[in-house]
Amino acid sequence: MLDQNEVDALLAAVDSGEIEEEQTSTLVFSRHRRDPQHAEIKPYDFKRPERVSKDQMMALETLHEAFARNFGASLSGFMRTIVEVRVATCEQMTYGEFIGALPNPTSFNLIQADKLDGQMCLEISPLIIYPIIDRLLGGTNQDLFIPQRPMTPIEQRLISNVITRGLVALKEAWDSVTPLNFSVIAQESNPQLVQIVPPNEVVMVIGLEVRMGSRAGTMNLCIPYNVIEPVMEQISSQSWFAVSRNENAKLSESRISKNLDQAGVGVSAVLAETTITFRDLAEMQPGDLIVTTQASNLPATVLVEGEAKYLAEVGQHRGNRALRILRPLPKGERRDRAVAAPPDQDGPPGG
Repeated sequence: MLDQNEVDALLAAVDSGEIEEEQTSTLVFSRHRRDPQHAEIKPYDFKRPERVSKDQMMALETLHEAFARNFGASLSGFMRTIVEVRVATCEQMTYGEFIGALPNPTSFNLIQADKLDGQMCLEISPLIIYPIIDRLLGGTNQDLFIPQRPMTPIEQRLISNVITRGLVALKEAWDSVTPLNFSVIAQESNPQLVQIVPPNEVVMVIGLEVRMGSRAGTMNLCIPYNVIEPVMEQISSQSWFAVSRNENAKLSESRISKNLDQAGVGVSAVLAETTITFRDLAEMQPGDLIVTTQASNLPATVLVEGEAKYLAEVGQHRGNRALRILRPLPKGERRDRAVAAPPDQDGPPGG
């Protein structure tokens, strides 16, 4: 044992350089032998473990971007004004850090998914809640005062209509991963009073920005890791994007087909074509003949919005001028060659 004088003497000798400080070598414990100088070493905080991979975080962000688009469109129709919702952040943190960053009071809603154990929470900032309530009650949001108090029962009832539409959009987004039904089981104004998981539990927080006219606020969806752990294997970037592409393609195809069925197009027929000079055109009189290179018994070309699509015969039907479709004109086939060639009589003509 050294007394205090001996300890002071040793420290003074190290400071003066009489005794060199012992250098300890760094050891890297691994299955493979590595040189510490060339090994990549990153600091790791055991208080904030990274339990979700980057691919899964990217998939979650993309999934909730679809939720933001659907929610914004639903709110715009409900409130009769343009409401923009976009994903601002997507990160993982502890539940204690998430709760500590929230304002008080706020709109804190506990959400239950029918096929998952545990609760999620949806927090909506008062900066956008009261402009929405003012809009629903017929206000203009001009010089609107944001009160620092919990919402009244009437205000909670009004905002519940907005939250219900948000849960419908959330269900539509999660259907690409697994069918889930979401419902609000509790509401609270002070987030410090709600403890759905321990403070050091890892949660995924999707931060969204809601903008309505000149007003803007935030909305945070907190998903504890232990709640969605059973479906984390399904939330991978490759599988989710593949499902998303297929569903979007089918939805777009049906939507385009439905709109095209109601669209009108112009149909015309070209009997023959030729060229003349401006002088001949200016001197043309009633009764003059225009000579073409096409025989009168050859079919006409049917144009749909100016594009050659069919060959047809010209005639009458019930006293009206009509065209009898002979055959389609393949894409890329020249019109002059198609008209000069005899029509294909093998198949039945269309009407």
